[in-house]
Amino acid sequence: MVAVSRTLLPCLWLLVGLPVELCLAQATPDPPPPPGCSKDLNSFYYNLCDLSVAWGIVLEAVAGFGIVTSFVLTVVLVASVPFVQDYRKKSLIGTQAFFLLGTIGLFCLTFAFIVKQDFSTCASRRFLFGVLFAICFSCLAAHTMSLNFLARRNHGPRGWIAFGMALLLALVEVIINTEWLVITVVRSESASQDPCQVSNEDFVMALIYVMFLQVATFLAAWPVLCGRYKHWRKHAIFILITSSFSMAIWIVWIVMYVYGNQQRGGSTWDDPTLAIALAANACVFVFLYIIPEISQVIKPGPEQAYEDDVYPTRGVGYETILKEQKSQSMFVENKAFSMDEPSSAKKPVSPYSGYNGQLLTSVYQPTEMALMHKGPSEGSYDVILPRATANSQVMGSANSTLRADDAYISQNKPAVAQKDGKSGQASSPYSKNRW
Repeated sequence: MVAVSRTLLPCLWLLVGLPVELCLAQATPDPPPPPGCSKDLNSFYYNLCDLSVAWGIVLEAVAGFGIVTSFVLTVVLVASVPFVQDYRKKSLIGTQAFFLLGTIGLFCLTFAFIVKQDFSTCASRRFLFGVLFAICFSCLAAHTMSLNFLARRNHGPRGWIAFGMALLLALVEVIINTEWLVITVVRSESASQDPCQVSNEDFVMALIYVMFLQVATFLAAWPVLCGRYKHWRKHAIFILITSSFSMAIWIVWIVMYVYGNQQRGGSTWDDPTLAIALAANACVFVFLYIIPEISQVIKPGPEQAYEDDVYPTRGVGYETILKEQKSQSMFVENKAFSMDEPSSAKKPVSPYSGYNGQLLTSVYQPTEMALMHKGPSEGSYDVILPRATANSQVMGSANSTLRADDAYISQNKPAVAQKDGKSGQASSPYSKNRW
């Protein structure tokens, strides 16, 4: 009887119990979607539209705004390359563009922490969280290395060296995370190979290399402030402020992720903690480093500014061309006017016409020999003012500024008249016999 009962009971359960459970499962309706989500939406994306869970919607808006802003800044940075006058700043644009790509990746990864967990989202979280942060901090470290050379020698390594250094530093974290995933997921001997089943302490320990990059960047930026060339200090200040805020954000989220959430009795705040850390640190990168650097990249260096001050007419612009044409036309008009003007140079000019109230200690008056040697290239002889003569008759007259030839004629005219008179009296046939 016992054997018969053991055989009949499983058969009765298959015949009666299983259909009843299936009917009850079909009769039980699906839970209604949360407020703000449509009925056709998969429950995997409920955190993106659930109005009762505000953190998902807020982080979604911040991440979307960050993606658009970072993309626009990337276009602006690349488009400003032809306008960069300082070749030392131009050599770092490739590293800064790589930094912007990492920042865009951080904003995009925020959505992976907002949606629910599955195999793909958990694997991307564990791998990309450290890699994207390593890209950003590697670019900051490479920029800091270049600034140390620039602050001491005013010339640093080439652009491809800085970019190569940032790429190699980021590849170290790629290797670390790849090995971690292979060991914990692919070659794990445990029954559960789900990448979501990882403790919070292990997740933080996998990011030790990123923390090392943060501290190294922060410490390496301080010597730039003591460099010889002070105009590079502001770039070091941008890196110091960015790394300081980043370290503060990392300290807060690590404490909450490892200790605070466990004290609250559950892991429901783990995903919001990591998502908030991603969005906040990416915003720090954009507003405290990228935007100030783009505003400084077009400005000329002190050498270029000095050259512009020494050679102000070096550039040819529209206003310069207009000024040159205006001056040439005025010169031509004045020359034509002087040609049409009657010979007013023969008129006497007052010696006090150019007096302006200032005492002239020495006035240059060219001699007749100097005028003769100078030649007629600068104008006709009759329009050149002569040197002063010592003739009392001429100096005493009202017309004291007569020309040299007029003065000479006025001096010799009485003598000529006397000679003519004497010769006329001697030779006149009527001088003796007329009367």
